[in-house]
Amino acid sequence: MSDNGTLRGGYPEAMRASIEAVEATRSRRLAEGPVAALDAEEREALLEAFHPDYKAEKKRALRVGPSRGELMPHEVADVFEAYPRLDPASVDVSAPDLETKVLILGGGGAATVAALMAVEQGVLASEILIATKLRHGDCNTIMAQGGIQAADRAVDSPAIHYLDAIGGGHFTNRPELVRALVGDGPMIIDWHERLGILYDKVNGEYLEAHGGGTSRMRMHSAKDYTGMELMRVLRDEVRNLGIPVLEFAAAVELVLDDKGRAAGAVLVNLETDETMVVRSHATVLATGGFGRLHIQGYPTTNHYGATADGLVLAYRAGAAVIDMDSVQYHPTGVAYPAAILGQLATEKLRNQGAEPVNAHGEAFVYPLEPRDVESAAIIRECYDRDNGVPTPSGVRGVWLDTPMIEEIHGKGTIKQRLAAMWMMWNRHGIDIAVDPALVFPTLHYQNGGVVIDEHGATAVPGLFAGGEVAGGVHGKNRLMGNSLLDCNVFGRRAGMSAASWVQSEPEPGRGGLAHVERYVAMLHDEGIEVDRRAPVLLPDYRREAVVDRAMKAF
Repeated sequence: MSDNGTLRGGYPEAMRASIEAVEATRSRRLAEGPVAALDAEEREALLEAFHPDYKAEKKRALRVGPSRGELMPHEVADVFEAYPRLDPASVDVSAPDLETKVLILGGGGAATVAALMAVEQGVLASEILIATKLRHGDCNTIMAQGGIQAADRAVDSPAIHYLDAIGGGHFTNRPELVRALVGDGPMIIDWHERLGILYDKVNGEYLEAHGGGTSRMRMHSAKDYTGMELMRVLRDEVRNLGIPVLEFAAAVELVLDDKGRAAGAVLVNLETDETMVVRSHATVLATGGFGRLHIQGYPTTNHYGATADGLVLAYRAGAAVIDMDSVQYHPTGVAYPAAILGQLATEKLRNQGAEPVNAHGEAFVYPLEPRDVESAAIIRECYDRDNGVPTPSGVRGVWLDTPMIEEIHGKGTIKQRLAAMWMMWNRHGIDIAVDPALVFPTLHYQNGGVVIDEHGATAVPGLFAGGEVAGGVHGKNRLMGNSLLDCNVFGRRAGMSAASWVQSEPEPGRGGLAHVERYVAMLHDEGIEVDRRAPVLLPDYRREAVVDRAMKAF
């Protein structure tokens, strides 16, 4: 107990009675096994009733651009229906500050892989430029925990992986993209092995596990910091090859030539506010997702720079978007303590045996349902059935019975296999090997994005995209482990395509921003007020903005 008598084991005394109920039912739940998975009809009914994506009033149809009429959350429509940060007439793009063959916008997994593949395809390292808004590695990739899927076991196949991904996406995925994703998976793991990425192994064989919605164990992981391990090696490889990286250089517009081909970008230095024009022969967009827009007021697992910038720039340039009505809420974000609200409690906790239970210690959902279904079940338990656990800040959550992992696999398993999770809570006085963790869904992933083909090409000639900024791969819901695979597969393909473009297509003509001026005219024609500017670049965390977002959620 703390000095003020209010905490025991990191939790307020008011939450202890509920923890005791969890402990009292644990042995029975271990003996009985998890509750049954839902059938397809039950899943759909649960989603329609409780998943945030199904709240029609939280979305609207886009009023301008190539995907006019596309439904998307208000927060996302706001950045699409926004005016440029810079007056296009004030930027002279005819005299670029830098020139390069391949310009890569972004600093995460897809961007880094694209750069490596461009070199492998014959572009000189010195003829590539990675320009990233924050630092190289400030990205969602480096924060990924649970693992990466790849069908490389005798009992598995890319065809089975394909069926899992298509089913998890509610059969809305683009088939050619899913074929590319699953087909390249085993090769990606082999490439990682050669680079020196250290996946977990037992007796020389990969230690693989299930993810929610998967029919085979194909999850490769490096404990629970898989993304960090990937970025450690991939980023070092970029540095070893001498590929230039420009940090704190945020892209605010794409540049097109007189034939509509990608010809570079306008960047703004976040430290000096100086504008810089980069001319390029090919451009790769790998700017990530929109988690920091806090859709429907939800907290997020995303890194600080995830503000949909690339979506806005590509859309103004003429690239369509797809599945923007679909948002992934990870079922297990931290609900307590408030200091780490919304941070990711990896799905690996559940595939190792931790079970979601309500305030009374009752299991209410199969632990490895697809993420959207699992999230809807937790929301229902907290706000419809009133079986959630209230916290001092007013947030509700359910227990993730993490001590079950120790019961199933032996004492010390959490520290060994889930060290990052143990440390995240232990900093706040909670030992998840002893006490359960309180969780609630958190905004995690942008399911949709810019339309690409299986080679990473967009509708804009010379503009390629990969990773979370691109859509169509996951349909309406992404399965665990397919995001790290996505950024590797489509980062690779986008980098290879950019290199091929440079080697086979004529250089773009004189660059300009006429497309931005046309977009501004469309906004004016629709009567959209000049009260929003995009790209956002950095999220707003002034008190008024945070309170306003929080009021939207529930």
